[in-house]
Amino acid sequence: MKSVPKLIRRFVGIMLLTSLLLIILNFALLGIYTFNQASNSSPWITAQEVADDLSKNENGYVLSEDMALEIQNINVWAIFIDNTTMKVVWQTDHLPETVPMSYTISDIASLTRGYIDGYPTFTGEAENGLVVLGYPKESFWKHMWPSWDYNSIANLPKTVLSVLAINIALIFIIYVIANSKLLKSVKPILGGIQALSTNEDVHLREKGLLSELAANINKTSDILQTQSGQLRKRETARANWIAGVSHDIRTPLSMVMGYAGQLESDVQLSEDNRGKAAVIVRQSKRMRNLINDLNLASKLEYNMQPLSLERQNLIAIVRQVVVDFINMNIDEKYTIEWEIDEEFTSCTANIDKDLLGRAISNLIQNSMNHNEQGCHIFVRVIAENAVCTVVVADDGIGATDEQIEKLNNTPHYMVCDEKTTEQRHGLGLLIVKQIIFAHSGKMLIKHSEYGGFEVDLSLPIII
Repeated sequence: MKSVPKLIRRFVGIMLLTSLLLIILNFALLGIYTFNQASNSSPWITAQEVADDLSKNENGYVLSEDMALEIQNINVWAIFIDNTTMKVVWQTDHLPETVPMSYTISDIASLTRGYIDGYPTFTGEAENGLVVLGYPKESFWKHMWPSWDYNSIANLPKTVLSVLAINIALIFIIYVIANSKLLKSVKPILGGIQALSTNEDVHLREKGLLSELAANINKTSDILQTQSGQLRKRETARANWIAGVSHDIRTPLSMVMGYAGQLESDVQLSEDNRGKAAVIVRQSKRMRNLINDLNLASKLEYNMQPLSLERQNLIAIVRQVVVDFINMNIDEKYTIEWEIDEEFTSCTANIDKDLLGRAISNLIQNSMNHNEQGCHIFVRVIAENAVCTVVVADDGIGATDEQIEKLNNTPHYMVCDEKTTEQRHGLGLLIVKQIIFAHSGKMLIKHSEYGGFEVDLSLPIII
């Protein structure tokens, strides 16, 4: 199934994207935090500024008011150690009592990198001595022995990337393990949904994280199977009913046609009565044809009509149907024109000769039935883009745009006039459509170029 790998790829993609976004977010937050701490991370600069600002006069060393106010605001004390005496020769007013007033060289080395009595200290070099700033005890953490192995620093990028890769791999493994049960539950669910679309019987195990969904799919499958069974029974019953009624009607209808035919040919009857008998014969034939069409339509709809597909020349079949109509001595008000290029003699397709001939006959007869004042019927075969198309058109009364829309899109062509019970373009077109669909072809109804009605039947060509 294509859906499961796609789902897994989606989960993995979301996981990787989430991890990447978290890493970027963490670096961004670290940068913001570092920037915000920058104002507190320059004590060495401040110490040097105090050393540069410290000056000596006749009264000793003195600090400018602005600098004194600045270090007072940040709660920092300061001392100045003379290079010669190694003693404190200047100090701020708020110097803690525990701060020594004299120092050795080792003391200077220690306070430079560390603390005085717990106060983190930072130094600035003056002309004759060293300025020491002491910050509050918990304001800074100082690294006392800032020395690193050279190889460790040189390999740091590789180490960071390796650790990052290991972390991503661990996250992926944990993610897959944590979601393996879910993925195992999803696969049969997807299979069940796909099976439902083809009306297959589905029974999933109702266990795991998606047990409730599996139960609902099983219920849906049961409902669909029940409905399908009921529908098949109704369809079978309807098909059997149509076949039975058709069979039962044929015998009395044959008797009616036989007796009516005898009356039509009885010279002892008046012309009026013989004309009425002729009407009975004609309408009985129409009823017989309608019954045959109804039975054929039912068989085609339920795939009960076997197809005998053979490699046939479509042009020859259509030409034969046209010739048969012309030889029937049809009414003079109907003319049939066979329009085809003489050089175009073959168009081969897999065809049931009898059914396709029936479809074309229905189209020609349809033009006659719906143009009582007469019309010209045009039949032609064209081939284009590996498709062979049979065109049956007329110059009769045609149909409205609304009727053509319904004929093309309504499953059953039972379009009737509101003012009459006469069926227009009904069962005959339905049979034609079913025959063409059984041949994997297409049917299109439209206005003809002659101003009437047109039907195009398209079938795939065999090369």
